[in-house]
Amino acid sequence: MLNDLKSALAALEAHRPGSLLGLRETQWLDAKSGPYQLADPRAVEELTKDVSAFANGGGGVIIVGIATRLEHDEEVLDHIVGLDPTAVNVDQIRKLIRQRITPAPRGVRVGWSGADGERVLFIEVPAQAADTLFVLPAPVGKPGAPRQDTVAVPMRDGDSTHWLPRAEIQQLLSAGIRASGMPTAQALTELVRQAVSEAGPGAGLRVGQGLPDREREMRAAYEQLADAGLGEPTGEAWAQGAAALQDLRHEVDGEPGWVLCLVPGRPPVAVAEPVWQAIVETGRRAPGGQDPLAAVGFPRAPAGTNAPWVIPADALRVDLDGGAWGPGLLACSGRGVWRWQPLPRFSLNQGRSADIGTAGQTPALRLRALVNLPWAEVSTLEISKSRRTQLEQMLPHSALAGAVTLLSRRRGAELPAALWERGPFGNSGRSAGYTCSIAGPDGGAAVKASVMLALPTTMESTVVACADVLIESAEAWAAAIGPGWDTQLGLDEIQAVLLAAWETAAELLPEAVGDPAALSWAAPPTTELRITCEQPDDNGVRPALDTLVDLKPLGPNDGGSRSQLAVAITAAPAMDRAERQRLLREALVHMAHAFGYVDAEVDLL
Repeated sequence: MLNDLKSALAALEAHRPGSLLGLRETQWLDAKSGPYQLADPRAVEELTKDVSAFANGGGGVIIVGIATRLEHDEEVLDHIVGLDPTAVNVDQIRKLIRQRITPAPRGVRVGWSGADGERVLFIEVPAQAADTLFVLPAPVGKPGAPRQDTVAVPMRDGDSTHWLPRAEIQQLLSAGIRASGMPTAQALTELVRQAVSEAGPGAGLRVGQGLPDREREMRAAYEQLADAGLGEPTGEAWAQGAAALQDLRHEVDGEPGWVLCLVPGRPPVAVAEPVWQAIVETGRRAPGGQDPLAAVGFPRAPAGTNAPWVIPADALRVDLDGGAWGPGLLACSGRGVWRWQPLPRFSLNQGRSADIGTAGQTPALRLRALVNLPWAEVSTLEISKSRRTQLEQMLPHSALAGAVTLLSRRRGAELPAALWERGPFGNSGRSAGYTCSIAGPDGGAAVKASVMLALPTTMESTVVACADVLIESAEAWAAAIGPGWDTQLGLDEIQAVLLAAWETAAELLPEAVGDPAALSWAAPPTTELRITCEQPDDNGVRPALDTLVDLKPLGPNDGGSRSQLAVAITAAPAMDRAERQRLLREALVHMAHAFGYVDAEVDLL
């Protein structure tokens, strides 16, 4: 049974926010049905009041996304409203807590709990040092920087939060003055002198204040970067994973501020505030309310840079690393729009959609390029009639159609991939599927090309674009071509088909939902390339690939023959053809090495 802060936090960490329903708001528990609207100064004041009240009251947790009902004059947690993580700026919440509350409470944690549709935000405020009082600027409910010459003390009293009356604040100050043993005027003068001595002229905070273990390191970095225009801190330093961070003003009024960022093993960097916000906003699109910087990582210095460095406000590119998304770069367009893309890398990981659209099919050979497009804004995507018509008009002239036509043309036959029909995959506002068949003399399919685009479903959260070339029957294809031609594909033909399939799936098909360049990523996009023999022999065993594909350029394979080879490429879908061809060749070599062709080299393909 949940009856204290510890058990409530355990339920939230286990993603069971529903377990809290029925609890009453109390000294350690507060619930909000909707998020703090941080564009409203009054909501900012409410947030910092709630947090500092718990800091002054022994700790507690604020849960945002659960509505309450009034029962016997008490607020009871009634039902989960749920929040959209993309509509809540968690980083801004953390920043406001650090900047507005003096001193900044230690160990405050902002996180998410629950599954989609029932996701809630929680702000955990641990118990603080018993001799510390947390204060705020007096609330005014108006835009602008808070006044630094006012003070207010929020207090938690049972299930409510209120301001400490002026008379009690005066009593606290008087008690402190009496404890100093000095007359009032002398005590106040000494306090001012001490504050100025510790913080420096015009400043209320030290560089590194808030992270005593790293304060010296941060001050050294600040001094090395001061010539870039770093001003005074605007809030205490804080830890984000292994990184130490602190917001700073610019030394010139009106210029964007800075974020001082220290990551172990990397040179310190001062990042202009607009660029830092672009980094954070990019990571905010990660699903599940993940910490933005845990997703995209932190700025990575240019190669060969070991000294402290600066990312100015007019920077057009930032390399990032250390996050769950892996190495990537954030690039700014001429219109000031920042867009993240991964740095290319290879693996053998196949996603949940690897076999999409293959049910009931047993081609002799399948060459597949499947592109996973984890866009952040997918709920409004649809395949309109006009864009479907445009796709139908372009498919006969696509790279995929050209590659399939060329397979027969190289063998002396003109069998164009010109007629594309809907199916066999379902077509709707959320999916599109087309197939082109080249028949053998008996009318049965010899070679097929097919494409499919599927928008997210309850089972799959990403957009999937796929292009296949199927040799349904090598015998039927040989009969359609005519005598004297070998239907075994060369490795150069495999490359040409995979290149065309990848280009079609990555660039042509996504245009069916609009302009892909206008969409942002919620995770790294990937492409899966696969070469498989799927038609079993009479003994039920799939034949080896080298019966249908000439794999000699890869060299010997100590592991024996295989019926399947596959590789995954993490890279931006859109690129020029030369870059795509280079990545394809490198991916095939990576795949070959992983499957035992250890002598394979790019130059031999």
